[in-house]
Amino acid sequence: MTAQSLPSADEHFSRRAGSTEPLSARAILSRIDFAIIGGLALLSVALLFWATRSGVLAAGFLAGLAIAVGGTLLARRLFPASVAGEAAAPDWTMLRQAVNHDDVAIAVTDRAGRLVCANDLFATWMGGFVTPPGLPLEGRGAELLKNAGRNAWRDGEGYVDDIAVGPLPLRAQVTRTGQAEDYLVWRFSALERLDLATEVVRHLDGPAGRTLGHAGVMTALVSAEGRLRTANHAFLLRALGEGDQAHYAGRDVATMLRLDDAGSLFFAREGDRATPVRMIQIPLTPADMNGAVLLAMLDEEMGPADRGTAQTYVETLLSLLPFGLALVDRDGRFLYMNRAFLRAAGVGEGKPPRYPGDLVVGEDKSPLADMIRRHSSGQQVGGDLSIRLAGQGDEPVSMRVVGVRGLGEAAVLLSLKDSSEESRLKRQVAQASKMQAVGQLAGGVAHDFNNILTAVLGSCDLMLMRHTPGDSDYDDIQQIRSNANRAASLTRQLLAFSRQQTLRPQILQLPDVISEVSHLLKRLIGDTVQLSVHHGRGLGAVRADPGQLEQVIINLAVNARDAMPGGGTLTIETYPVSAADVRQMGNEFMPPADYSALKVGDTGTGIPVDVLPKIFEPFFTTKDVGKGTGLGLSTVYGIIKQSAGFIFADSKPGETSFTIYLPVHRAENGAPVTPTPTVKPKKSQWGTGTILLVEDEDMVRAVAERALTRAGYSVVTASQGEEGLERFAGMDKIDLILSDVVMPTMDGPAMVRAMRAKRPTLPVLFMSGYAEEQLRQSINIEDVAFLPKPFSVAQLAEAVSAALDNAAHRASDD
Repeated sequence: MTAQSLPSADEHFSRRAGSTEPLSARAILSRIDFAIIGGLALLSVALLFWATRSGVLAAGFLAGLAIAVGGTLLARRLFPASVAGEAAAPDWTMLRQAVNHDDVAIAVTDRAGRLVCANDLFATWMGGFVTPPGLPLEGRGAELLKNAGRNAWRDGEGYVDDIAVGPLPLRAQVTRTGQAEDYLVWRFSALERLDLATEVVRHLDGPAGRTLGHAGVMTALVSAEGRLRTANHAFLLRALGEGDQAHYAGRDVATMLRLDDAGSLFFAREGDRATPVRMIQIPLTPADMNGAVLLAMLDEEMGPADRGTAQTYVETLLSLLPFGLALVDRDGRFLYMNRAFLRAAGVGEGKPPRYPGDLVVGEDKSPLADMIRRHSSGQQVGGDLSIRLAGQGDEPVSMRVVGVRGLGEAAVLLSLKDSSEESRLKRQVAQASKMQAVGQLAGGVAHDFNNILTAVLGSCDLMLMRHTPGDSDYDDIQQIRSNANRAASLTRQLLAFSRQQTLRPQILQLPDVISEVSHLLKRLIGDTVQLSVHHGRGLGAVRADPGQLEQVIINLAVNARDAMPGGGTLTIETYPVSAADVRQMGNEFMPPADYSALKVGDTGTGIPVDVLPKIFEPFFTTKDVGKGTGLGLSTVYGIIKQSAGFIFADSKPGETSFTIYLPVHRAENGAPVTPTPTVKPKKSQWGTGTILLVEDEDMVRAVAERALTRAGYSVVTASQGEEGLERFAGMDKIDLILSDVVMPTMDGPAMVRAMRAKRPTLPVLFMSGYAEEQLRQSINIEDVAFLPKPFSVAQLAEAVSAALDNAAHRASDD
């Protein structure tokens, strides 16, 4: 706090003269004093006249007393503080309010608008001891601040928010105070949190810088270009001297220091008799080693006690930084770790580690120890080392190792960033990218494999038409067909994982699906496993493929059975989950909505913690060779995701559960619906008409042509889209276009659009190994049917018959 001025006697006199305010207690006592003095004076004159019998002497004595008393009275009126001693001391009430906060800039002014006192932060922010409201404010700040001062004189308080000194936005509070309420206290606080460099500047310029200087620690903030931004008085005194500190900002710090041949560091201005100093460099941004640096310097000749005190202050400074920092001695032992370092390293409560190697896995202990040993005895350089922290998985983190000098026993500074949240997000992104990439690969393989299976199944069906049970080849053909169907099931699993399978969603209730599959489950899980089913009330209907949902339940049940080799309990339960319940769960992946939940649990051995994140990956299995494909849970994951649902696994010894959340399906008006699924009548496998068949796979095209010709249709074939357009142009009558979707040169949808331009009502049946939903989004053609591969001869005939019947119905309606 720096005193600037005090109120004058003239001002006090001008305020007191003519005042009609009631007399204070001090004024009343003063008048009583004068009355007593006057009475004693009259008594003294009477005694003098009685003793001397001289009227002249008594009159002279009375006149002298009158002059003395009158002078004293006049002096008290003119200079009440000087004469009576009432205000010779500072107004302590006002001063206590002025120093109430050290993070607020404070100034005090009197009635005359003069600056009485201000703290150091006020001078730092305002560029000196400037009298409010005449501050260097932006825009209308000075006018707003002046109005706040007037309000304070009138009402006792005034406020203003929209003021700024350069880039620093401020809020001002003006309060009338003092014993006579004739002072204003101006408080200025920052509206925004200052960055780390700004905070360092403020502390070094304030009491913290002086405290470090008194302890012998010279500190300075240096910019990335090596220019001095600020420093405490101890540094400036040693580096620049007494008379050269006015304009230190921006000076080159390298010119202030020098190194001798032995590597000792000195202040350049101190000459040959300079005291060597030790320096520690603290980057304000560890990730940017070329950024601003905080320098802490100590004299080399300090004794052990002083050195310990200085190190204590440096440790205090490190504890204030938000970065993980630790000091290590030349023997590789920890001297100090701040809280950020302990948090980043995962060190819990209890005994802290003694060596840095105690924090890492066994394979990284030796490299870390070698790097610390090199930097503890070498130059003051730094390096990064990728390490794996013990107990935090295999995710590597980066540790910065920097050699330091001049800090007592400390030889190495370790920097470690708390990257747990960042690592978690990276793992999630990597997992999602891996699942997407494998899904695309699986979808592409399944599509090509479906073409092969279509040809195999079709050929088997055509051969079976020429053989009867009992023929020598009949059983072999059936075996081939059975194995082809097993392969088709495998491709459906791949498409389910990649979310590219064709679903036939219906509006259904989960208890109905479980009821349909419960009889099969009892046979699958065996006699040693008990099945327990519980259904909650108020379940909403969901939209899903019942066949695929049954597959999900079967896969989870089979996995649960395998996890209970000695028997146990398989529990299946359903229950409603409201949007409020989802919010309470705090799951960042599930949007708040109403869900119907399906939970499948078992009392088996559980899933290890390191295996749990991998269970939905394709081809990942913990079963013995030949006992699992690794596609069970990945298929479940794909089906649930394609049905707009969510699945989560939770496991601990003796209890494992998979919880599926499917969104409740609602009608357009928001009401739950449960319509009865319509059963499509079985179509005939025989018919008549002309079909243009376009397929780029020769084997599929040959099987389809033979099957349709055998069913009674006239078939014209083409191997790709452009050839199909040529055949179309040369045909007078076409009842149906049967085409593949993905073909070279021209795909099926482009060909159909060209044909529909000439015949808008032309019936179209697409066949593909990709999912129908995915293709319909990309095709965007109305009134087309879809046949998923692989298909049998009977399925092909039924699909063609249904497409022709639908076209006939549309024509009759028109």
